[in-house]
Amino acid sequence: MSKKSQKKTSKTASGSPTPRKSTAKTTAQSKTKSAKTQRAPAGTSRKTTAKAASHNAASKRLKSSESAPSAQTNAKAALSEGQKAPAFRLPRDGGDVATLSDYAGKKLVLFFYPRADTPGCTREAIDFTRLKDAFAAAGTAVLGISADPPKAQEKFRDKHKLGVPLISDERHEMLEAYGAWGEKSMYGKTFQGILRTTVLVGADGRVAKIWRHVRVDGHADAVLAVATNL
Repeated sequence: MSKKSQKKTSKTASGSPTPRKSTAKTTAQSKTKSAKTQRAPAGTSRKTTAKAASHNAASKRLKSSESAPSAQTNAKAALSEGQKAPAFRLPRDGGDVATLSDYAGKKLVLFFYPRADTPGCTREAIDFTRLKDAFAAAGTAVLGISADPPKAQEKFRDKHKLGVPLISDERHEMLEAYGAWGEKSMYGKTFQGILRTTVLVGADGRVAKIWRHVRVDGHADAVLAVATNL
């Protein structure tokens, strides 16, 4: 081999490590950039997720605070003595319609009972029927109200020969307006239903007296005594 060939071969041999070193350095830089690129989205994703979670939690708190009525609001919404009696227009037994305006200028007793033809409700309706003439003498009309349909009210009336009009409030509109619809409990279970309540409306159209959680025995007589002295 000539000296020129040996020098050329030597240069080639000695120069070969240089490209390998450059390639390794380039690969290392590429890996470093790739690692930084991969880490960045991960950090961004965590921040974005944390921000989204915080936003969702705030939204839930806001929604809860807006939708949940306070105890003070509920207290203000409840019917109380001295307030104007809520208007109503509902079907009654016999196919007629009963309205508050029908009794304008008169005293009016509204007794709300849970269900037609049940023992307590039957006794209460019979007691008000027994005192019908005494209420009339005191210038007071009497209406019974439940959520039973008109046909059930008529059957109840005919079976016990009731002499007071019976109103059907199947949609609970009047019951709720007069505070006679709410939470009840029986056999360890709670549910929404009719609360036995009686409301006496004065001739001025305002609520004169409210009896809540009524006990049937002697109740009609107690209501008559208040209506007579009103």
